[in-house]
Amino acid sequence: MNDWINSPLLKDIDPVKLELIKMAASQTSGKSGKDLAPVMLALITSANKKGIRFTAEEIQLILEILKDGKSAEEQAQIERTMNMVKSLLLKKG
Repeated sequence: MNDWINSPLLKDIDPVKLELIKMAASQTSGKSGKDLAPVMLALITSANKKGIRFTAEEIQLILEILKDGKSAEEQAQIERTMNMVKSLLLKKG
């Protein structure tokens, strides 16, 4: 399950962002797709308050981490949830 932590995609990521991603991964462990939106919004909002901005690529990476080990149906739900989160962020930005 936590194979994502060894992903080569994470080797160049800011250590502060990596800690936030780890925290979000632990908070979302075992949750269904629809329960992920509040956690993701909290993660991104918390990061923004600290002056940390996630790039589109980093958000995509987080999405892949969240989908790890989930059924196809749950992955589709996560995809819809993340699209909603992204659209909310674009409106705020």
